[in-house]
Amino acid sequence: METSKLKTIDTEVLVALKKEEQRQLDNLELIASENIVSPRIKEVTASVMTNKYAEGYPNKRYYEGCQNVDITEQLAIDRAKELFQAEHVNVQPHSGSQANMGVYFSILKAGDTILGMDLSNGGHLTHGSKVNFSGFIFDSCFYSVDTQTHLIDYDQLLQVAKEKKPKIIVAGASAYPRVIDFQKFRAVADEVGAYLLCDIAHIAGLVATGHHPSSIPHSHFTTTTTHKTLRGPRGGMILCTEEMAKKVNSKIFPGIQGGPLCHIIAAKAVAFKEALHPSFKDYINSVVKNADVLAQSLVDRGWKLVSGGTDTHLLLMDLSDTEITGHDASLVLDRCYITTNKNTVPNEKRSPMVTSGVRLGTPALTSRGLQEKDMVQVADFIHQVLENINNESRLKEIAAKVKEFSNSFPDFKDPLA
Repeated sequence: METSKLKTIDTEVLVALKKEEQRQLDNLELIASENIVSPRIKEVTASVMTNKYAEGYPNKRYYEGCQNVDITEQLAIDRAKELFQAEHVNVQPHSGSQANMGVYFSILKAGDTILGMDLSNGGHLTHGSKVNFSGFIFDSCFYSVDTQTHLIDYDQLLQVAKEKKPKIIVAGASAYPRVIDFQKFRAVADEVGAYLLCDIAHIAGLVATGHHPSSIPHSHFTTTTTHKTLRGPRGGMILCTEEMAKKVNSKIFPGIQGGPLCHIIAAKAVAFKEALHPSFKDYINSVVKNADVLAQSLVDRGWKLVSGGTDTHLLLMDLSDTEITGHDASLVLDRCYITTNKNTVPNEKRSPMVTSGVRLGTPALTSRGLQEKDMVQVADFIHQVLENINNESRLKEIAAKVKEFSNSFPDFKDPLA
């Protein structure tokens, strides 16, 4: 950033940017919903496309001068269709939450019933939480995981669906480490006459590469973010049947959004092209293997995991049998250059601001080039920190080692360079 244009006009922001750049080099980023984009995606997000207003859709805009943003948006659409084998794609949602909102508004009226995964069991705020728009505009009810196995209880799902008669069932999660059976969800939806929305925000990269069964053949709607395992810019996307296309498009614009973020849509197009390259499948394969090794290494060191392990890119440490809270664990880990987030666990006894769990994910570290052997070391660092949570001198020693280890890896290991 030595040549930054900011240095003569806004040094405060420039300093924050430099500090964040260094933080990302110093820290082992284990937040499961974060990743690191390629230099190409960073280039496009800072491009001239940010200057353009383009309300509407390709070749159907309300402003003139949209011929070039039409090209990039259509590229994003076409590449996403190819990547997921979807009939229709809307790439304009600013986030996964707005993608879900767009779907709900396409088929629901205020007061209609949503059936989603319970938040404390791994669901997302937009799946009906009472503190979210999805819970205070619509009536919501929830399915959960089995109290022993921590796997989705499909029998309970059917029972609740029969009792509550939801208009839409949401399959998907933000903190569930196992494969989701979308076919079973569709069978339940069909039995009670509901639409099925599959939210694959976390597992989109796995779905795109065949590391997780696809939701597309089973869902009426699929939503995702583009910045987690897809490794693209921050944003959302809706994939649906052609039958639902007109309703979805009209509810995104003019329904809940105005002008699209043309620079982000162009970056989505780049991300989808990267995801179509054979190297991306290798990357996701490493993400999944790294998560499995990290999980097993933590278990080997005596730590308890929700469901005992993972099938995906994320895992949940269950600290409910210890005196350590998720809040305290995430704070002390961050002080030692290991970035995670506190998270509720099944059968949670603590408040959502305290929690009994810590969520970990491997997408960002895999993007930096860490391999399976490195995950063993990461697990050992986590173990050392939590074992010495009240030993300040020992924590300083561990922090120095973690920082040195993290700085031995690049900010992004580019397979296409």
